[in-house]
Amino acid sequence: MGSTMEPPGGGYLHLGAVTSPVGTARALQLAFGCTTFSLVAHRGGFAGVQGTFCMAAWGFCFALSVLVVACELTRLHGCLRLSWGNFTAAFAMLATLLSATAAVIYPLYFTRLECPPEPEGCATRDFRLAASVFAGLLFLAYAAEVALTRARPGQVASYMATVSGLLKIVQAFVACIIFGALVHDSRYGRYMATQWCVAVYSLCFLATVAVVALSVMGHTGNLGCPFDRVVVMYTFLAVLLYLSAAVIWPVFCFDPKYGEPRRPPDCLTGSCPWDSQLVVATFTYVNLLLYVADLAYSQRIRFVPTL
Repeated sequence: MGSTMEPPGGGYLHLGAVTSPVGTARALQLAFGCTTFSLVAHRGGFAGVQGTFCMAAWGFCFALSVLVVACELTRLHGCLRLSWGNFTAAFAMLATLLSATAAVIYPLYFTRLECPPEPEGCATRDFRLAASVFAGLLFLAYAAEVALTRARPGQVASYMATVSGLLKIVQAFVACIIFGALVHDSRYGRYMATQWCVAVYSLCFLATVAVVALSVMGHTGNLGCPFDRVVVMYTFLAVLLYLSAAVIWPVFCFDPKYGEPRRPPDCLTGSCPWDSQLVVATFTYVNLLLYVADLAYSQRIRFVPTL
């Protein structure tokens, strides 16, 4: 559960929430996040799915950063029915991934060195360049918090602050990328084998989200068996499942008997099933490596569920 409130007699505001190294990183997150969001909304502009994702990512990260700083500053996080250490560690990792993705997507789709035609003009270009710079700084601020709060060897820490816990967030994020490629005309329904792969991705994603949710809500002690053993068993199973998907998906998508070994020349950019299949295959191997690393780290972690 959440940590206890400070005893009576102390100051109501905890200034260390903004003056400590972690607090400074969070203050920079607020500054860079607000600046990036404002530059794009005021003049930089955005459009399409890519622009909407960037604005949603920045808005989500900024809103939760405000919540974290406000709770730390007023010490109200002790009133919340969750494990505050697990929550802040999980959010920092998720925000790092979201801000990194947005920092790549926005310049790639919207920023150019040459001035766009009127009525946008060079002012719009300048705003987009500035937004791209602050988006990169925002990513660095969240990455700094992850680096500062990550559990060190021998340190007593909450599960989500360990390498294994942080990897859970990355695994779920990569799974979302896989799902995005699957629904983008990947033709996964043609064979039972590729449908099995989708079942693997879904099962592992749901289990990973459940582990994160139990940790954040502080309910890991209510399972009736040691949480760390459950995590190791599930991670081992996920490695086996992803290993099967890493073999099956490329065979049924790129083998000449079942699919296309090379990209069809008449395949349109942005709506090509072969591209989606390649993305799924690539990130399947990425997640397999993440689960293998998670299994290795899970063998030697020690954490405190209630931090």
